[in-house]
Amino acid sequence: MKRNRKILIQFGICIVFVIVVGILINNLAINLIRTGLGFNFSWLSKPASFALAEHALPYSSSDSYAWALFIGWLNSLKIIFSSLILATFLGTIVGFARTSTNSLLSLISASYITIIRQTPLLLQLMFWYFVGFLGLKDNMFIQYKNIFNISNQGIELLGLNLSSEFLALLLGLSIFTSAYIAEVIRGGVLSVSRGQWESFRSLGLSERQGLVRIVIPQALPAIIPGLTSQYLNLAKNSTLAIAVGYSDIYAINDTIINQTGRAIECFIILLISFLLLNILITNSMEILNRIILNSRNPT
Repeated sequence: MKRNRKILIQFGICIVFVIVVGILINNLAINLIRTGLGFNFSWLSKPASFALAEHALPYSSSDSYAWALFIGWLNSLKIIFSSLILATFLGTIVGFARTSTNSLLSLISASYITIIRQTPLLLQLMFWYFVGFLGLKDNMFIQYKNIFNISNQGIELLGLNLSSEFLALLLGLSIFTSAYIAEVIRGGVLSVSRGQWESFRSLGLSERQGLVRIVIPQALPAIIPGLTSQYLNLAKNSTLAIAVGYSDIYAINDTIINQTGRAIECFIILLISFLLLNILITNSMEILNRIILNSRNPT
């Protein structure tokens, strides 16, 4: 009787799901008929007719929409992976500082985490863009022995030009995410029993040696799942690039929708792009977690 009830509940859930999906598809078909646009991707081969300030590969306004989307995807990957690296570095430092026995260091890191987490990401992006870079005067340069040159246009470092839009987004995403990563790191470190700390101290190991050899290897299995969630959040938060004028795939999709009215197709492209990226991040972190677990429990 109990088993039959479970089967009926599952069957009912499936029916509701099918009905909801059917309603959505029906509404989509009706809206496409009303617009008279139909559903196709032939427009991808047409000239984009808009310029891009940021492009890793050669691009002109006469290139196709498909190439413009590809350039935007490369821009998204560049900002996402750069931010992941910087956010992990900052978050790790702040996280360990938060667990430090030094009261001042712990207070500073706690204040950093509190301020960053309680401030909206969009506001932080605006701050870095309008105050951090555009706040510099047009003729104001900060230069050091031809190594770097800072202006309101961005930074030129060893011949590499980084635009103010890219840098504002990089700093905003990295600092915002680092505050959450710091708490993940702190939680993972605190998950290691105090007996492990006392053990390496009794062996005469320094705090740094104990952290590297004893604490961190045991904390990583607790850190990886939370770190994965923050990486996924950073990838999705990168779509706020449109707020500072950075040409990522979301901003380019928005421009294409305004020009062509192909909202459904653009949303599908955007959905697939971020789905593939999130699957890549998730699987990579799962592989890393599996390697860590296997190294701790060799067969």
